[in-house]
Amino acid sequence: MTFKERVQELLHQGLETHPHLFLIDFTVGADQKINVVLDGDQGVTLQDCMDISRAIEHQLDREEFDFALEVASAGATAPLKLARQYVKNIGRTLSVQTADQKVEAELVEADESSILLRWQAREPKPIGKGKHTVEKEWNVPISEIIEAKVIIKF
Repeated sequence: MTFKERVQELLHQGLETHPHLFLIDFTVGADQKINVVLDGDQGVTLQDCMDISRAIEHQLDREEFDFALEVASAGATAPLKLARQYVKNIGRTLSVQTADQKVEAELVEADESSILLRWQAREPKPIGKGKHTVEKEWNVPISEIIEAKVIIKF
């Protein structure tokens, strides 16, 4: 078993004991620097990061492997990568870009394959001059999303 496979096995064991957490990214560099990025259904606490770090670090022998370990949460402005992240962010405003369109809208629904966005837009009236506000919806397959980020509002 390679070093990376051993670390991956320990990581998955740690995540099994924390079912509210899920893996966003995992890398092991040539210099045996381990990077783990997590997200959670209710966010990620410092204690969650410490628990996963310990699940990996305490099972590896530093005499055998010289490694560095970093366990972090996905940043608030990091792009969404997994369907589970969309479900977690229902009700928030997202910036979603596909090959054809870019929209800032409220995430209304999400499942394993698609998301539903809703927003208001000003459009010309069908008859006469001026504009009126219309509500728009867009059902987007997750596979077509190039980038999606949560818009932080203060």
